[in-house]
Amino acid sequence: MRVVLTGGGTGGHIYPALAVAREVSRQYPQAAFLYIGSKHGLEAQLVPRTEIPFQSVEISGLKRKLSFDNIKTIWKFIRAVADAKRMLREFKPDVVIGTGGYVCGPVVYAAAKLGIPTLIHEQNVVPGLTNKFLSRSVSKIAVSFSESLSFFPQAKTVLTGNPRATEVMHGNAEAGRKFIGVDASKKIVLIFGGSRGARAINEAVLSMVNQLSKFPDTHFVYVTGDIHFEKISASLGEMGNLPGNLSVLPFVHNMPDVLAATHVLVGRAGASTLAEVTALGVPSILIPSPYVTNNHQEKNARGLERAGAAEVIVERDLTGESLLKSLAELLNDQPKWEQMRECSLSLGMPKAATDIVAQLRALASKK
Repeated sequence: MRVVLTGGGTGGHIYPALAVAREVSRQYPQAAFLYIGSKHGLEAQLVPRTEIPFQSVEISGLKRKLSFDNIKTIWKFIRAVADAKRMLREFKPDVVIGTGGYVCGPVVYAAAKLGIPTLIHEQNVVPGLTNKFLSRSVSKIAVSFSESLSFFPQAKTVLTGNPRATEVMHGNAEAGRKFIGVDASKKIVLIFGGSRGARAINEAVLSMVNQLSKFPDTHFVYVTGDIHFEKISASLGEMGNLPGNLSVLPFVHNMPDVLAATHVLVGRAGASTLAEVTALGVPSILIPSPYVTNNHQEKNARGLERAGAAEVIVERDLTGESLLKSLAELLNDQPKWEQMRECSLSLGMPKAATDIVAQLRALASKK
């Protein structure tokens, strides 16, 4: 099977594509891949870490109000479609899958115009503009939440879940603990603000960091995000003696292993994160980003909250004190933790990537 992957901008679009690629490789060891992204997006950093060849087109997003920039964006789109068609003709894929972000638009559109079977995956409850646009042209649409089904044509839309759910099922808790340097006697709280970090979460953690020693049976893994790491490290250095049960990292590339060892997650409510924690049954304290389109992270998070799988703290209410209080209640109440774990597991869709590969296989067979 020959597969073109596209999607970019944030880890929430990139990691699902890479998860699908790994599942295709597990089922088809001789499969060939090409990832088409933007050289300015996070995919330009992440994809080269894999063995997947990477090519780029130039594209930017439309503004939500009339502006001259939109004229330039349309021109970029036309050129990107032409560039994508050239790449697709050279690679000759059996199928193209797009996982969202601006770059997904011209690549999937070009594939559809060339008659190549196409599938898009929507991670969030409320679809993004790119996937709404592409839904008219693609062969198949996969969604992560049942609430998303109504946004797309019923005849070609299927509920699969997010492929990151399958990815984390291959994580190794022992390897995760070894990476952190913590034995099995300690609970692990993972504090993670997403692929680029989150300033509000960082500020809350900094204000409560000296209180972490109150939890001697728990180790805190604090992932700042690459762009915040130096500043956070400097701030922590100024505080003097830090608690011994704290690890501070800029980024974690072996996230499935670390998540497999995690007792509680504190983080944003991106779709990939929620897919991962529900697949593993990790209770979570979610702080949705208010800076995303249609406030989709809060919509994502509230679904877990209603199901009893997570607690939600909106960013305007986030302080070190409020976060510490929620953590203490969860870490010190084992029956509550177990109930949240069961509720989280009930929402998980761990076969998501397998189901998406089945859809790709069916599309490729019709080519």
